Amino acid sequence: MIQFDKFTLSNGLRVIVHRDPTTPLVAMNILYDVGARDEHPDKTGFAHLFEHLMFGGSVNIPKYDEPLQRAGGENNAFTNSDFTNYYLTLPKENIETAFWLESYRMLSLAFSEKSLQVQRQVVTEEFNQNYLNQPYGDVWLLLKPLAYKVHPYQWNTIGKTIDHIAEATLEDVKSFFSRFYCPNNAILSVAGNIETEEIKNLTEKWFGPIPSGPMNERNLPEEPIQKDERVLTVKRKVHSNAIYKAWHSCSRKDSQYIITDLISDLLGSGQSSILYKELVKKKKLFSSIDAYITGDIDAGLFIISGKLMPETTIEVANQAIEEIVERFSSNKIKPNDLTKVKNRVESSLEFSKISLTNRALDLAIYEHLGDIDMINKIASLYSAVSHIDVQQTASQIFRKENCSTLFYLKDTL
Repeated sequence: MIQFDKFTLSNGLRVIVHRDPTTPLVAMNILYDVGARDEHPDKTGFAHLFEHLMFGGSVNIPKYDEPLQRAGGENNAFTNSDFTNYYLTLPKENIETAFWLESYRMLSLAFSEKSLQVQRQVVTEEFNQNYLNQPYGDVWLLLKPLAYKVHPYQWNTIGKTIDHIAEATLEDVKSFFSRFYCPNNAILSVAGNIETEEIKNLTEKWFGPIPSGPMNERNLPEEPIQKDERVLTVKRKVHSNAIYKAWHSCSRKDSQYIITDLISDLLGSGQSSILYKELVKKKKLFSSIDAYITGDIDAGLFIISGKLMPETTIEVANQAIEEIVERFSSNKIKPNDLTKVKNRVESSLEFSKISLTNRALDLAIYEHLGDIDMINKIASLYSAVSHIDVQQTASQIFRKENCSTLFYLKDTL
């Protein structure tokens, strides 16, 4: 049971405090409610760009990393379609350094043409290296716009095209910052050998004076129900053919999300999964195959992806996947198989709680999702899923017309 306290500052900053008297460290996590889905279609990649810009220093602290490292701390960040997350750990005795650093970059990030140019170049190189010049690197740049036609999930966090970041102006990034990086659009969670009153005092001192920003009211277009199967075939310089199949599924807030997650584990997580046993070990059609969900806050995707063996045709491989998901949707899952997957999930959840950083992150995410108490209920919800739940949900997902397929072929020329 993870215990926590919550309070909210007058400027709208939500704060979560989790006490762990067994550790000499403190973990701080700041989740900003801004991701790739909040970008303008003609100016994508900005949330990811800010993941880099926020480490460039604030007006009052030119270099973010130096004082943190002197205080014995370390930090990192990540961006996805739904939010941007910054986190750090440091010794308890230096906790105020964390508040000092994070509050100043929320208050007044340092903007200059030089820093923007440096980070534009960093992101451009990342785009080229990880998405354009790496085998299978452009899969999501192809698959997401195939599956999504209206919703902003149609572009990846890196952006639609590198041109959007290359052409970003100083005014563009200042406007993006003032809209989203403000206390009323953030959740601060702190975990360690701390007292709630101590955190209240530090939060009021360092974050209290920061003014609220505009309300982040989303009006995102809802992706219409897909009524026809979609297929895209591309050729690239890769070693083996691959298949990526994406079915629309539920949002992370939906009651079916946990069922969908279990389905992905049953079908394609590890060597004991159905897809691996059938198509890799038994029939030897694939060299590797996986199933997973995107886990997005709005309606996400259920993905099956696999690399083909050299002698396997793309038609045979695709048919084999479709036969398995059809059989899975039509037949009752074996109770023992479902129990094993549930046990694995429960073990994973418990193991993740060992990390102080993970606890701080999970508290912020569940608060962001609207139910922070889920952190203590999630294991029992997985345990309660029945074989009927699995079959019904699978039948809803694995409809042929609900699927977008990317055939990623080896260019033999």
